[in-house]
Amino acid sequence: MAVPKKKTSKSRRDMRRSHLGLKSVAVGECPNCGETKLPHHVCGSCGYYDGREVVSAAAEA
Repeated sequence: MAVPKKKTSKSRRDMRRSHLGLKSVAVGECPNCGETKLPHHVCGSCGYYDGREVVSAAAEA
């Protein structure tokens, strides 16, 4: 059975885990209404994507 010979220091352990932190979410602004939205997604407030209406606002409400 594999057993470590020496205790892993806090510094080495934390350096190994350095890439595991949460990344910030990329958020853009809708050019139609100005609300924040995820890139490459339909705007949740106005229903526009790439300059055209994809989802009608009446059907969403």
